[in-house]
Amino acid sequence: MAKDEYEPPPCQTPSAAVYLYISNGCDVSNRFFFSRQLPICTDEFVKSGHCNTTDIGEFVVSHNATEKSNALILTKAVHLKDAGPIHYSLKKTGYYCVVTQGYTIDKYNAVVEFRNAYGELQATQIPKLPFYGAMSIIYALMAGYWGFLYYQHRHDILAVQNYITAILVFLVVEMLITWGYYDFQNNGGSGVGSKAFLIVVGILNAARNSFSFFLLLIVCMGYGVVKHTLGRTMIYVRWLAAAHFVFGLVYSITSLVVSPESAGPFVLLIVLPLAGTLTAFYVWTLNSLNLTLKDLRERKQHAKEAMYRKLWWSILISIIVIFAFFFFTSFTFASINDPDFVPNHWKSRWFVLDGWLNIVYFVDVAFVAYIWRPTANNRRFAMSDEIAQDDDGNFEIGDIGVPDDWDDDEEAEAGKNQPHPPPVTGITSSAPTQSDRHQQNSTRSIPRESIDGETIFAVGEDGDRFSDDGSDEENAKLVNKR
Repeated sequence: MAKDEYEPPPCQTPSAAVYLYISNGCDVSNRFFFSRQLPICTDEFVKSGHCNTTDIGEFVVSHNATEKSNALILTKAVHLKDAGPIHYSLKKTGYYCVVTQGYTIDKYNAVVEFRNAYGELQATQIPKLPFYGAMSIIYALMAGYWGFLYYQHRHDILAVQNYITAILVFLVVEMLITWGYYDFQNNGGSGVGSKAFLIVVGILNAARNSFSFFLLLIVCMGYGVVKHTLGRTMIYVRWLAAAHFVFGLVYSITSLVVSPESAGPFVLLIVLPLAGTLTAFYVWTLNSLNLTLKDLRERKQHAKEAMYRKLWWSILISIIVIFAFFFFTSFTFASINDPDFVPNHWKSRWFVLDGWLNIVYFVDVAFVAYIWRPTANNRRFAMSDEIAQDDDGNFEIGDIGVPDDWDDDEEAEAGKNQPHPPPVTGITSSAPTQSDRHQQNSTRSIPRESIDGETIFAVGEDGDRFSDDGSDEENAKLVNKR
């Protein structure tokens, strides 16, 4: 429903109003409306037969204009002294225009009010209601599944998985509040409460961007999987994330308060700091990921390298998709001056400006959450290194952490401390003595330990050691009895 209210001047002078439904190939919209060549019915047009005397003051349109526009074209002359509301019923979703032009005067006031059947939200914004509602449900399902895995393996959680848990919960809250903002605006209109709600949405959006860049950076540094701690580097990363949040918040609030037309050079003071922190995140993240891959490749940690290689591919594909869509939208907006551009693209404008970026972001978050999901072997995988092998399949003992020279020194030292047996005369026997048997059994029962103090390939626990010692004593008794 649309309504016009005119503030009439003292004189009674008619002005013309016309409602146009613009569709593809509509001659009325393309050649007359945007070029402002719609004629008004005057005495000259009446004499030439283009209109009747009852149409004086109205726009002159062709008889088949309604058929071409697929909707009713209403044109009516309005006397400003006796102006009343004009109602136009919208039967079909589309792009509607209201054109007014003075007949004998140039200055007058008019109010045009569009009322949609679904609420106060603009038609270009209405698709965001189901979109953010669906995204809230999807994020909630993903967070719920993550929470189930987190609780199931709660005793084997890495530090980086705590950050992923926090951002998943945050994303659910942010999507719900964003959906609530559009629902509030649809029900209450653009009032003070709506503007306050919009500021909250801007704060959450800035926090999401900063938190996401922070999480991606520490993941690329190998936090939790390759490195158990980042040391002072973590402090620097947090400061960078905090600075990016502050600059992003200032940018969001400024974009709401200052219009692009009145910004001028002042906008550089807002954009440049945000661009600086964003560039720092990009460079630091890509450099850290390359260093992590190089370190894992040199240490021949193939399992961990494969995991970070998947992350590298996901980042590369995301960048390619963003740039491809950017060039596509650039070519699309190159024809923005075309009269048919707005009527043909108003339905998809929200997706170009906002929707597809949220989808790309969701895919990246879901992929990282899947790769770093809680499992039963989290800490074992993170705290252990894969046994490095040569290309021919031979083990490199040095990579395990026990150098070859250390083994030789140990054997030499053991040979020095071992007492020399007395010389044997007569028949030489190859059977081992009791002391030799006891030494072999004790050597066999003690597992080999690494430099770090961790048992390598140990099958039993401490209890097995005591049971082996007991069996050795029993064997010694049997030998004595024999």
